[in-house]
Amino acid sequence: MLENQNRDLAKYRLAKSNECYVAANSLFTEGLYAHSVNRSYYAIFHAIRAVLALTGIDFKKHSGVISYFQQHYVKTEIFERKYSDFVKEAFTLRTDSDYEDFYVVSKDDALDQIEHAKQFITAAEEFINK
Repeated sequence: MLENQNRDLAKYRLAKSNECYVAANSLFTEGLYAHSVNRSYYAIFHAIRAVLALTGIDFKKHSGVISYFQQHYVKTEIFERKYSDFVKEAFTLRTDSDYEDFYVVSKDDALDQIEHAKQFITAAEEFINK
C-alpha cells in the first residue's frame, strides 16, 4: 500500500517537473531567459523529488534534496555523473539570476538549461517507470 502511495507521489512530482519544463520553454520563447532558467531548475528539482518519493525520502531544504540525490543515486551510479553536474549548474544559475543584481542570463545558458532539464526528466521517468 505504501509503495503505491510513493509511486503516486513520484508521478505527481514528475507532472510538476514537466509543467516547469513547459514553462521554461515558453519563457525562453518570450526572451525571458532568467525566468526560463528558474523554471528549468525547478523542473530538475521536482524530478529529483520524484525519484526520492519512491523511497519516501524528502527534505525541507533544496540542499538536502540535492545532497541526498548525489550521495545515494549519483555516487552509487544509479544516475550518471552528468546529472549531478546538471543540478549543480542549474542551482547556481538560478540562484545567481534570482538574487544577484545585474546578473544577466544568456540565451545560450537558458537553452542549455532547458536541454539539461529535459534529459533529467527523461532519466527520472525511466527510473520511476522501471
